Amino acid sequence: MKRTAIDLADGRELIYFDERDDAVRDQPDRRDLPPPPPASQLRYDPLTDEWVAVAVHRQTRTFLPPANECPLDPSVGDHLTEIPAPDYDVVVFENRFPSLSGRVAEEPGEITPFTPVRPGLGRCEVVCFTSDHNASFASLPPRRVRTVLDALADRTEALGDLPGVEQIFCFENRGVEIGVTLHHPHGQIYAYPFVTPRTRALLAAARRHAERTGGSNLYADVLAAERATGDRVVAENEHWTAFVPAAARWPFEVHVAPHRPVPDIPALSDSERDAFGPLYLDLLRRFDGLFDMPMPYISAWHQAPVRIDRELGHLHLQLFSIRRAEDKLKFLAGSESGMGVFINDISPERAADLLRAA
Repeated sequence: MKRTAIDLADGRELIYFDERDDAVRDQPDRRDLPPPPPASQLRYDPLTDEWVAVAVHRQTRTFLPPANECPLDPSVGDHLTEIPAPDYDVVVFENRFPSLSGRVAEEPGEITPFTPVRPGLGRCEVVCFTSDHNASFASLPPRRVRTVLDALADRTEALGDLPGVEQIFCFENRGVEIGVTLHHPHGQIYAYPFVTPRTRALLAAARRHAERTGGSNLYADVLAAERATGDRVVAENEHWTAFVPAAARWPFEVHVAPHRPVPDIPALSDSERDAFGPLYLDLLRRFDGLFDMPMPYISAWHQAPVRIDRELGHLHLQLFSIRRAEDKLKFLAGSESGMGVFINDISPERAADLLRAA
């Protein structure tokens, strides 16, 4: 893989990850762009012990443009996009409308004595999986999946070295039902200046388990139990297992986990990285085959925090969809949104059966 970094017209960084060593990436960004927005504001909620980002500039971000105006396509002729080159394999660049960034203009003032405020320091990046606007991740060849995985490993390491960054989150949103604003197949990376609430909950449970068992890794034990029963295993190979969690929250939810406990993507070996693609592509095609239509989904990598509790983590991918039937979606209504208590309409065992048969 060849890595080439350039600066866009407004100073944001863009990185090409090419599968050919002879790729030349010297095309300049010919657009006239305004300066990037300043960092968002983080406000602390003392009632939940959580941080909330207020990023008002994102209200004006690009929203579902026509295909001939897609900003993630290659730049061809007078159609100038975020990617200056006329073609590409995988590209990562700083989001033009970031929730978090390093461009801190000024320290925010106090709101109340109970609500500390600080700049939304961090970084948000866009990951373009292919130059083909009409493709999907499921249509990529295994070699491209390996390139994407290597790019995510590169960015996880680089962003983890930024001052103040505590957690790296790589993910893909697919489908208008999920809320995507661009149809081009792409993912995102968030570098947070705190450990997220979801990860804090996972770490707290893992810590309690380690204390009870003398140091055993909770996720590794859960994975071993799922592999032993096999009731909810959808697919597996030498290095990875895909299974429906026994307490799945979503109608169709699968965890894809390496058999060897590792804290993050960079820690995966070459053989583990190679083995991920075929299994994951098979899983995505099963999702699309459930109702014979493109499945809306969120694909979320759970990595250990950058600086703390890394021994408690176990890298895994959580793939889930809000579609519960061909003509029905799972909405987060009163119990889920108000109280955080999920009510699943499909049993995990039934979901696993349907995915195995898809």
